[in-house]
Amino acid sequence: MNRLQSIRPFGQRIWLDNLSRELLASGELARLLQEDGIAGVTSNPAIFYKAISTDASYQADLARLQADAGLSAEQRYEALVVPDIQAACDLLQEQYRSSAGNDGYVSLEVSPALSHDEAGTLAAARRLWAEIDRPNAMIKIPATAEGIRAFQTLTAEGINVNITLLFSLPQVEAVWDAYIDGLSARLAAGKPVTGIKAVASFFLSRVDSLLDAQLPARLQGKTAIALSKVAYARYQQRFHGSEFAALKAAGAWPQFLLWASTGTKNAAYSDVLYVESLIGDETVNTVPDATLAAFRDHGVAALTLPQDAQQAQITLLDVAEADIDLVAVGDKLQQDGLKLFEDAFAALLKLTA
Repeated sequence: MNRLQSIRPFGQRIWLDNLSRELLASGELARLLQEDGIAGVTSNPAIFYKAISTDASYQADLARLQADAGLSAEQRYEALVVPDIQAACDLLQEQYRSSAGNDGYVSLEVSPALSHDEAGTLAAARRLWAEIDRPNAMIKIPATAEGIRAFQTLTAEGINVNITLLFSLPQVEAVWDAYIDGLSARLAAGKPVTGIKAVASFFLSRVDSLLDAQLPARLQGKTAIALSKVAYARYQQRFHGSEFAALKAAGAWPQFLLWASTGTKNAAYSDVLYVESLIGDETVNTVPDATLAAFRDHGVAALTLPQDAQQAQITLLDVAEADIDLVAVGDKLQQDGLKLFEDAFAALLKLTA
């Protein structure tokens, strides 16, 4: 069996963290779905900046859109990428259908400039959801306080959301609170809670990249994995316990953890570290092309995520004893991530101006 395909029996799905017209038109994405079992696609402003700036197939449409003075740079950008999202959704439609809605999703992010604007996030999410008009689309929203409130509202409205830039356990817990509250409000209003899909994107390699220089050698490269294992244990408690029981009985799905930023940044570590270490049921790992190729070549699939949960707790205690405040670290990394996405989006709008 293909090494990537061998992850699937453990209940995890691999998504591709990339999208472009070339990937679609060349048949490469279709091949990845067929041969590697890729079950979803994520995008972000940096991915689309690279695509639009390097992929020649965008240029004719971009010139046509730039000739229309009535369009803003953001409207031109959306006119370029929404068809890509739709095409990817269509390509994944069979997986969505055959899995009864568990697989086959494609994410598009709202403008990062709205990260602290709840009303603006809601308006943009609703508009993009309507424009894409595919049941297997996901609207991607950063997990700021305003984004989390918007996420709760969108969940109550039945819109699929990928809530992103999570770096700490309190951030993840707040997102799960919002998801459960949104579903509960929907159920109380007499609306169905079936078929609503949400994921919580927890970022990994950036945590270790920031902290390793501050930690003794024995703890380096271990914080992100320990955080992930503890988060997964909490996921199991919340979504397979009494708290979620009524919603589960009504047909609601848990909000899966999605491992993001899984390309290894430290050359001293295995290039499949953040894949091999975190394979477990009811999770997603979204991987960049290089990590996908690395695992295809030499990755080993095994049920690793539930293992050593107690040791993960001990690791986090050891990190705290090294004077590391993981909550503050999570807040800093989220702010840094927002800045990176804001800069990429600003560069995108310069391309389409």
